[in-house]
Amino acid sequence: MTLDQTYARWTLIAILMITVFRVIILLISPSGLHGDEAQYWAWSRDLAGGYYSKPPLIAWVIAATTGAFSNAEWAVRLASPLLHAGAACFTFFTARRLYGTQAGFWAAMLYLLMPGVTLSSTLISTDALLLFWVSAMIYVWVRIREEWRATAMEAVALGATIGFGLLSKYAMMFVLPALGLAILFDPKTRAALLNLKGLIVLGTVAFVFSPNLIWNAQNNFATVSHTGDNANLSDGAGIYPGEWLEFFSGQFGVFGPLTFVALLIALFSAGGERRRFRVWLALMVLTPLLVISVQALISRANANWAAAAYAAAPVLVAGWVIAGGKFRKGLVGTGLALNLLLATVPPLVMLSPTLTNQYGFANAVKRQRGWPETVKMIEAELARGSYDAVAVDNRLMFYALTYYGMEESAPLFMWRYEPSISNHAELTKGLPEDDKRVLLVSYYFETYEPYFEADFASVTALGREDIELGGGKVRRLKLFETQGYDGPRMRPPRD
Repeated sequence: MTLDQTYARWTLIAILMITVFRVIILLISPSGLHGDEAQYWAWSRDLAGGYYSKPPLIAWVIAATTGAFSNAEWAVRLASPLLHAGAACFTFFTARRLYGTQAGFWAAMLYLLMPGVTLSSTLISTDALLLFWVSAMIYVWVRIREEWRATAMEAVALGATIGFGLLSKYAMMFVLPALGLAILFDPKTRAALLNLKGLIVLGTVAFVFSPNLIWNAQNNFATVSHTGDNANLSDGAGIYPGEWLEFFSGQFGVFGPLTFVALLIALFSAGGERRRFRVWLALMVLTPLLVISVQALISRANANWAAAAYAAAPVLVAGWVIAGGKFRKGLVGTGLALNLLLATVPPLVMLSPTLTNQYGFANAVKRQRGWPETVKMIEAELARGSYDAVAVDNRLMFYALTYYGMEESAPLFMWRYEPSISNHAELTKGLPEDDKRVLLVSYYFETYEPYFEADFASVTALGREDIELGGGKVRRLKLFETQGYDGPRMRPPRD
């Protein structure tokens, strides 16, 4: 067996072993669904071409896994570790084609052991889908580029990866400037795509992405409005270096404490590497990071909003490692060892609620705990009174209660702070204006209680309920008996 065959074999074994480990973790995990995960599951019960805050592919995928198995938490999440395994395979094939099989091994391990991927593999989110399709797009692009030409099928494949990436998460757009610039300035890409094959790519993208375009056109471009609102750029000019620092430091947690250092060095050394594709990989990494850095500086940004960068990053770092000496291999090798520790120990600890609380992880999982108990508390109040429906004032709570069976006891609705729609629950299950008696379960009671008085003809506070979540964490809710809803009304802007 040649050295290349050995590296390829160990890559496959590592991907299989890590993926099996992650699937087993899902099967035996005591963790309930987070509200966002429950929201995606609820969408999968009502398949459409789009939803208020996201394109539709995540709902389609959950419909497939739960349809094949069950509605258990592990089945809702099952696609995530499988998608990351697929992305690791594409990462290996891309790096092998560019820099050799040894680089393919480094790239696949960098991807698969990324702390962000480890976390993503324990839940279902749009990031797993996005990274899969970006990784696939890069591989198809590299294959076309290396051949100096694209067959019709390869053009369709490239367009499909872009289209399905956009159906996964609009952040797919962050990696497309690199491809567009390469078509203009990279001789190999230009020869392959600045022709009829490029039109085939564009046509395929439009065809694959058309369900979401149609849905948005039919729903006043709700997702576009939400994306603009989510950017939070309309609240006045300002510079927030603390927000930027939090976002930037979060990238060490996403890619790995030492491996992100290696990525930064690789980015700085990529400028003169046009012939070996590194400049285009660097651009695919930098564009999401710079765009979201600007947003963090003038508004806010979560660390994972730049997730699109981390499909190209492992390939870039692997090429940098292979081109260098012992220092590069030592830095990345040590970083991978640390990432492996992070990929195994925390998931195992979090299988035990006791250890999770003991080692300080309770805050990280508090939104996944206590939902069955919350449903039972609400059902107990329903049994004491005579209510026609239940309403809540928190989107994540709405979907978590939906997943854990609240609607088996009473219709469930969303109370709206203001007339404009701010999430999919308000769009589809907004509390209707009528004279029915509603049990209002408030998460934001400290802020919203005065507004309840304005919206209902009758409001009676029933008291506060505390749901113990473990590790000293508590879900604090307040219940109200209400009747005669006549809202929502214009309010002051929310903080």
